[in-house]
Amino acid sequence: MKRRHFLLATSALSCSLVKGGATVGSSSTFTPQSGFSDYPFSLGVASGDPWPMSVVLWTRLAPNPLREPSLPPTNIPIQWQVATDEAMRQVVAKGTVLATPELAHSVRVVVEGLRPGHWYWYQFKAGREMSPVGRTRTAPAPGDGDQSLKLAMVSCQHYEKGYFTAYKHLAQANLDVVFHLGDYIYEGKPRPGRIRQHVGGNPVDLETYRLRYALYRTDPDLQAAHAVVPFIVTWDDHEVENDYASDESQKFVKGAEFLKRRAAAYQAYYEHMPLRPSARPSGPNLQLYRRFRFGNLAEFSVLDTRQYRDDQACDGNGKGGGQMVYGCEERLDPQRSMLGATQEKWLLDGWTKSQAQWNVLAQQQLMAQLAQKLGEVPGFWSDGWDGYAPTRQRLLKFIEQRQLSNPVMLGGDLHSFWVTDLKTDYQDDEAPVVATEFVGTSISSGGPNYDVFSLFLPDNPHIKFFESRLRGYVQCTIEPQQWVSRLQVVDTVKEPDAGLRTLESYAVEAGKPGAQLL
Repeated sequence: MKRRHFLLATSALSCSLVKGGATVGSSSTFTPQSGFSDYPFSLGVASGDPWPMSVVLWTRLAPNPLREPSLPPTNIPIQWQVATDEAMRQVVAKGTVLATPELAHSVRVVVEGLRPGHWYWYQFKAGREMSPVGRTRTAPAPGDGDQSLKLAMVSCQHYEKGYFTAYKHLAQANLDVVFHLGDYIYEGKPRPGRIRQHVGGNPVDLETYRLRYALYRTDPDLQAAHAVVPFIVTWDDHEVENDYASDESQKFVKGAEFLKRRAAAYQAYYEHMPLRPSARPSGPNLQLYRRFRFGNLAEFSVLDTRQYRDDQACDGNGKGGGQMVYGCEERLDPQRSMLGATQEKWLLDGWTKSQAQWNVLAQQQLMAQLAQKLGEVPGFWSDGWDGYAPTRQRLLKFIEQRQLSNPVMLGGDLHSFWVTDLKTDYQDDEAPVVATEFVGTSISSGGPNYDVFSLFLPDNPHIKFFESRLRGYVQCTIEPQQWVSRLQVVDTVKEPDAGLRTLESYAVEAGKPGAQLL
């Protein structure tokens, strides 16, 4: 058999055993035996979307990721293997997958037939080049005895605003899974004088979005985190454009033109994330909301609060995106939605069927009401849950009426820490608490004005903690009878080797919604 035919046959066999292998298109297959122009695994390796018996492995061939494409527009075979030891001697699965130019020579391998709740190591090979060895973990199966889960939630990593030092510490925390809640990249032109510099102009098409992701993926601390723990990801706005809403651009770009940009952004996101092949976008559409079960301990519903939402309320003043609104009746219109009818029904149906001890909503923003009152009339931020209050009310009412077991909401976006009690009636200080919320600060993006936001706290007694001056992440340990969240902060993002400390720790007791300071 000729070598080219052998490689294609090997790939086809691999795809029959392992979901997610690339199919051979019109492009011919390239064999990199003569070597690459530079190290091809410059963007590292990653894993994600863990299920009890499978997990996604990711890498992308990019010998010169920040320059013109240095690979031919052909398919390139990549070998992969999975082992139960870091030395890669006890191999339990292996195969070959094609890296195609249509996906920027990125690959995702869905390795099936693994043992639930176990650690595995994996590695890729292209020609004579070997990737770093990555580590990943499958989710425990229902009924498994593993009744503890250690996770982190992260968001908002602006490359120009600082180093991703928090990831260096996160990579050493021996976590089971990481939830990334949005703003993996930031769009926009480079700004001189910042700590680091974006490469290229403002992303608007597939080539420029690919360049922006490649830049972020070259960060050594981000690579280190991806290499040791599986990520479950969702997006917010900056993966496309600040404060966009469905097909509505913040800058009022016409619908067809903006959807073309959204399609390019979604494609680049898919190419650089360890998502399952079922998430592959179709034009400007990509279904990102999905659910994960970790034994009987916890079930996570991961939301997409950008793609299906209605446009922000009360924007008839010519301002696009989020803004402070006062006396805005439109934000209280029950026909408007943050999630869209289909996703909202999916969420409530899942909650109805859930048998998990802890039910977790992993989404992008602060869910608690934040009345920003400096005068007589309080203002509300139209881009967050306050701008879509009926959607929030429906979810919290459902939790209250169905007595959902131990609901916890996780959020990001605001570049600050928040610990809140969620209620169905924020006008009544004595109203029962129905869920607990933890919002994490940013990895590097600057936070809102601490002094100004502190002035709002007396009018929002359900907010137990707020801090916007520090960067970091939230680390959580979940056990059957207790949830503990530790607010982890780095000393600075202006230096790459800054230290880490715990700012505060909060606990939630099973059956008692509301966090208590430890």
